[in-house]
This record gives sequence, structure tokens and C-alpha cells, in this order.
Amino acid sequence: MWQLGPIGGPGLRVLFVGINPSLRSAEVGHHFARPGNRFWPTLHAAGFTPRRLTPQEDELLPSFGIGVANIVARATRTGAELTVAELRAGATVLEATVDAWSPRLVAVVGVVAYRSAFRRPHAHMGLQDERVAGRPVWVLPNPSGLNAHYKPHDFARLYKQARLYAASLT
Repeated sequence: MWQLGPIGGPGLRVLFVGINPSLRSAEVGHHFARPGNRFWPTLHAAGFTPRRLTPQEDELLPSFGIGVANIVARATRTGAELTVAELRAGATVLEATVDAWSPRLVAVVGVVAYRSAFRRPHAHMGLQDERVAGRPVWVLPNPSGLNAHYKPHDFARLYKQARLYAASLT
């Protein structure tokens, strides 16, 4: 299986942070690759990309000012298989990436994982009071097809709010 490293670098508008790779993503070596994952259509619908990209085009993200990373590197069937210790250790690694890249905005996809990883039990969707490595954090719904709480138009609306906020930062 592939080890999925972060994609990006200094100067990003938004660094999207997933919980961990799916088994499918690890198998094919591309982020958000599981069939049914709504990350790619949502990026386009929210105005982050001029067209809908595929998981195989994840290396193009920095050309749109976007990066992607995970809290935990270990691939699992679902994020529920991760331990709190793994999430917290991953948060420390992620902070180093954020510190090195200094994106305008860190967008964490998954409020439950964010709460555990960053010890923020009362975190909510949207802009957080806390920062990661000095950068503002915006929590978004997890685009996994397993997340049935949100419809495509909800994802587009919420991700667009994060995009507009990131655009307001200089």
C-alpha cells in the first residue's frame, strides 16, 4: 500500500486536513479516492477549482492554492477505527506541516476527529477560536460517502464559506 503524504507547500490559500486515508486511497495512492467521497465535486461546486478534478489529479491542487494532508497516516475502513492517541499524535505532526507551510487557512474535514485530535470537545462547524501553528482553523463536514448528514448543496455552501473567509485573509 502507498503511504499518502501531504500535498502542498508554502503559500497555500487553504490546507484541507482529512482524518486519515481510506483503504481505497492508500491502495491507489491518491487522496479522497473512495467511490462516493464528495470532496472533489464539493471543491468544484464551492469555487475552489475551475472544474471537477479526480483523485488522480490531486497533485494539481497546489496550482489552485490548495493543499491536502491527514491527521493520521494509517489507512482504515472508517475513521472510527483510530484511537484518540493516534489522533493526538497526528495533530502534533500536522502542526509541524502547518508551521512549515503557513497556509492562510487550515480546513479540517470532520468535527469529531478535530475535537479528539486537538482536545477541543466543544468545537463546532465553521471558524474556531483556536489556531493550529498560528493559522486560523475552519471545521467542515467530512465529505466521506459514509457521512449521510449533509447533502451536496450543504457541502458546497459550507465549503464556499471557508473559501470566502480564506480569500479575505491576506
